[in-house]
Amino acid sequence: MGFLVIRVIWYCPTKLRGTRNPKHGTRDMYEDKELQEYRDLLKTPDHFEEGFDWKTIVGSIFIGFLMMPGSMYLQLVIGTGIGPAARWVTIILFAELAKRSYTELKQQEIFLLYYMAGAALATPFQGLLWNQYLVQSDAARMLGLVEFIPTWVAPAPDSSSLVERTFFHRDWLIPILLLIGTQIIQRIDQFGLGYVFYRITSDVEKLPFPMAPVAALGTMALAESTEDKTKSWKWRIFSIGGVIGLAFGGIYVLLPTVSGLFLMEPIRLIPIPWVELTGYTEELLPAVATGIQLDLGLVFIGMVLPFWAVIGGLIGLIITIVANPFLYHHGILNRWHLGMGSVDTVFANNFDFYLSFGIGLGLAIALIGIWHVIRSFGKSSAGQRGSFKDLFRPPPGRGDFNFWIAVGIYVFSTISYVLLCVWLVPNFPWQFFLAYGFIYTPIVSYITARMEGIAGQFVSLPLVREASFIAGAKYFGYQGIEIWYAPIPIHNYGEATVKFREIELTGTSIRGIIKSEIVVFPVVMTASLLFSQFIWRLAPIPSSAYPFAQELWHLQALNSLLMQTSTLEGNSLFYQALNWIYVLAGMGLGVVTYAILMILGLPILLVYGMVRGLGQSTPHGLILEVVGALLGRFFFLKRYGTMWRQYAPVLLAGFSCGMGLTGMFAMGVTLILKSLGRLAY
Repeated sequence: MGFLVIRVIWYCPTKLRGTRNPKHGTRDMYEDKELQEYRDLLKTPDHFEEGFDWKTIVGSIFIGFLMMPGSMYLQLVIGTGIGPAARWVTIILFAELAKRSYTELKQQEIFLLYYMAGAALATPFQGLLWNQYLVQSDAARMLGLVEFIPTWVAPAPDSSSLVERTFFHRDWLIPILLLIGTQIIQRIDQFGLGYVFYRITSDVEKLPFPMAPVAALGTMALAESTEDKTKSWKWRIFSIGGVIGLAFGGIYVLLPTVSGLFLMEPIRLIPIPWVELTGYTEELLPAVATGIQLDLGLVFIGMVLPFWAVIGGLIGLIITIVANPFLYHHGILNRWHLGMGSVDTVFANNFDFYLSFGIGLGLAIALIGIWHVIRSFGKSSAGQRGSFKDLFRPPPGRGDFNFWIAVGIYVFSTISYVLLCVWLVPNFPWQFFLAYGFIYTPIVSYITARMEGIAGQFVSLPLVREASFIAGAKYFGYQGIEIWYAPIPIHNYGEATVKFREIELTGTSIRGIIKSEIVVFPVVMTASLLFSQFIWRLAPIPSSAYPFAQELWHLQALNSLLMQTSTLEGNSLFYQALNWIYVLAGMGLGVVTYAILMILGLPILLVYGMVRGLGQSTPHGLILEVVGALLGRFFFLKRYGTMWRQYAPVLLAGFSCGMGLTGMFAMGVTLILKSLGRLAY
């Protein structure tokens, strides 16, 4: 569901047990046996290095101009980018170059390459590809919103730039400048409140951050590759995954791409994005979107994801399959009719029921997270905690900057966002912007920082942003949809605390991270603009050349634009879709299910998985995820023991690398052959 933001962390608990504190004699909080193991995986180092040198500069250029286009292309074709593959390929290449230069990459250099690869694949200008589609979309015309989309988001539909498919046009000047400005603020902003809460939760409260060692160990494993350890198990597992990814990518991505260059219709041995079965099951299962997504990568993802979260998703899907025909026959899912495909079925069901029900489930998850945080206060013994003096006495060599500078960055970035919003949306009450930045954001960020520090889980309150927009329209007279596109200062910096903890555990100085951000930013912006332009010129987006975008973007546009109608005058479609009875039902189900699971000592991650399964997003990929989860749990885990936890992510990274390489090769062939036919610019 597009409006429900719930993240389930990889490597989360597989079985939760209540632990007793010998001092208090009561259950402090539900902890996981494996979670405790993760906490002890790494100790904080006492030596830090920046790791920033010419290798990281060359690495940023390599990622931006070689990895980024392949990732963008795969996003449009199959819906997933290169992901971890970009990091692996970059580090493997530089490790081999280092060996042949009779040198080696330090662990800190490895981490900086790893960090910069993630930052470089953000592709900010790819958002403009979405904006150009949105302003021309059937969904916008159907809902009557075309004239309301502001020109600082995308030019009007009659602009010649849309006909010529080019960003190098004066009509795109303001959207591009606005995007660059907000990106600059974001790059600065990450060293603000996120760093403040990192210092508080890690240095003062000494929270364990159980998931941080997992990511840090991944980069440390990569550091082994710079040594002469080619027989390491990591290389064997990675190579196996890479070969599988190359073979599958050749059939799934390369064959249809290359054949489409020479034939009227591309050859697709495996349908993209899925095999559509709704038309065959609609008599037996009315209002149920059926099909299967035959992406082998989903099996590997299922092996890595928390087992009970995947099973919870399966339970949620089964409940949906059983409930939808019942809801249809009782007139609740009344917009569905025979002949609808998966996309239209999902949207109709969201409109009638699952939008409201999902909001309730999201509120339940948020309440559970807040309750965990409240219970956690005061549980740490005095000997384990630091003092507030530690805010001003960080460990030597870690590269920390003054605590008050971080506070100043937060204030500066928030005020910048507020001023931008006041300029872009002058009719919306400015008091809301201040409340977003200086009241809501600090509260939810601290709650999330503690939840990440305690249990490695993310807390998000659903529809706070949307509800405030609706309140502004209802009580303050605002009308329009510009507010939905404005860079409002609602952020959750809690997740950033984990990243700072990862940086610390790898022995990397924060100063090296700051330098890498300065270098990678211009590379990312330049490469993202050039390759967005190039891909758009190859074919309209979406079109048959980009099957995932052609199939899914319509649903995503319908979902996002439906919400935006809530701030327009008249009988908004959003108000028609919102039903508070269904909201309360979803919230009640979430809270009651959580309480039952906790009392019975069952895995609480079932709740998170059920939310995902009941979310009414396209469910076709869940089947192969379940297959992967079952294989991992009952075959590989029994065969390889606890080492399987380390094997699985490396295997997935290798597969992603193989898929990414085929995507890059496919795009390279496409660019070369189409460029021969006509100039790209």
